[in-house]
Amino acid sequence: MVLVTTASILFLNLLYGFKEIEPHEQGVVYYDFDLDRPELFYSAEVEPYSEIKFRNIVRQAYDYSCGSAALTTILQHYLGRNFQERQVMEGLLHYGENERIVERRGFSMLDMKRLVTALGFPAGGFKAEMQDLIDLDHPAIVPIQYAGYKHFVVVKTVENDRVFIADPSKGNLTFTIERFKEAWDQNVLFVVFPGDTKPVDGLELREEDLRYIDDQTLSLQAFQEYPDYFDMHQWRIQNEIERLKNNSEEEIANGAPTFSNGTKQLHYRRN
Repeated sequence: MVLVTTASILFLNLLYGFKEIEPHEQGVVYYDFDLDRPELFYSAEVEPYSEIKFRNIVRQAYDYSCGSAALTTILQHYLGRNFQERQVMEGLLHYGENERIVERRGFSMLDMKRLVTALGFPAGGFKAEMQDLIDLDHPAIVPIQYAGYKHFVVVKTVENDRVFIADPSKGNLTFTIERFKEAWDQNVLFVVFPGDTKPVDGLELREEDLRYIDDQTLSLQAFQEYPDYFDMHQWRIQNEIERLKNNSEEEIANGAPTFSNGTKQLHYRRN
């Protein structure tokens, strides 16, 4: 009888320990953890970093096609026109300075202006200062010199003394204003105005865009985004502090750690 009961308990534990997971969409992750009711589970959708990095950016197909990719990004995600980069490249070759494009292996702002004018959008290249870029109400294509080469990027906006960029080769980036000023080539920019077209919001900043990370905020942000773990971590630290406060002088003299209330840091005495 005892043997049968034990076997039944083991069977039930094994039964609850396994659950059938139905086929699910790519990007959905199942994470199993203990709950009072074993039939419950928690699921979360995970977006790959590669998709976040290039969200609402047309990634350049060729080493020399940053200009066409930047313009396609504007057309798709600001003006709402469903063009692919190859179509834009063909348009730039058709309306632009064909021989010079082949010679320099790249597109110019003049080539861009001719194409978007043919598409019915007012546009222009301008000499500008940093304040002009800060005050601008539209995304702009700007040339930069970065990592030893010339490159076109889309400046989405300037906020909190940082320049938010859609880079066709590197994805969503942010520069400090001072760093951007160093990279900005000839202080020129190219703007395509929507005219009578209502802009779409693909290049507007999202909340996560404002979470630019430095060494001082990385760990804190990770804890704050997972409050259960953050609270547990804080309690563990507090318990350790209280335990260290109770170490006797003899234990401290023998090398045990102690805690100083004045500095709020853990200190270790070494012989």
